[in-house]
Amino acid sequence: MPHEEIDGVPIWYEVHGDPNGSPLVALHGGILTFERSFGDVLPWLTQGRRVIGVELQGHGHTADTGRPMSIERFADDVAELVDRVVGGGPADLWGFSLGALTATGVAVRHPSKVRRLVLAAVNIRPDGYHPEITAPEQDDPRLPTEQEFAAWHADYQAVAPDPDDFLPFLERMQPVAHDWPGWTDDEIRSVTAPTLLVIGDQDFVRLDHAAEMLDLFPDCRLAVLPGTKHTEVMQRSEQLRALVGSFLA
Repeated sequence: MPHEEIDGVPIWYEVHGDPNGSPLVALHGGILTFERSFGDVLPWLTQGRRVIGVELQGHGHTADTGRPMSIERFADDVAELVDRVVGGGPADLWGFSLGALTATGVAVRHPSKVRRLVLAAVNIRPDGYHPEITAPEQDDPRLPTEQEFAAWHADYQAVAPDPDDFLPFLERMQPVAHDWPGWTDDEIRSVTAPTLLVIGDQDFVRLDHAAEMLDLFPDCRLAVLPGTKHTEVMQRSEQLRALVGSFLA
């Protein structure tokens, strides 16, 4: 599969669907692969679309070169990839969790690259998470299970350039989440792309924070998936098809 060397990082991507279809860039969750995040929705997402699945620095097939990592760097990488692969854009962006933070970063920093924005399981400030997530109790039902974590580890080992780097990579990713300051209200109000927020009712993200985001994004819709944890949002394929398919159309 192709790579694009961007700011010293060989960013991996793969293209699915109709080569002449409307371009959509799909951005995975933190420490996950593109396949783990979007595999359930690809069968319908690729209908009439050119889906570009990306793996950010250190994730999946993309090596961690040691370059400092941040939401801003990830967003700049994706904007450059849109330039090279989509001919400058604009493209639809669909991000999940870390990918949704990255997609938001593209919309804030590079608005001309984004046509429509789908943000799944996203927050815009660290305090948008339930406090139990940032200072977690081991038995909190919102947190990933041991089985989920083991599956993510296996995914990494199957495709990563250095399969033994998983735990050190987790440590290097901690500051990306823990030191991220979030966006100001004015930065979110500056987003010009129509936006769809999708949150699980048992998500990491507080529902009152989701309502606040609905008010801040200028052209925004909010969907709350019932009986859904953070890690389950992208598994609700038929619900997402109804919501996202009509929004992108």
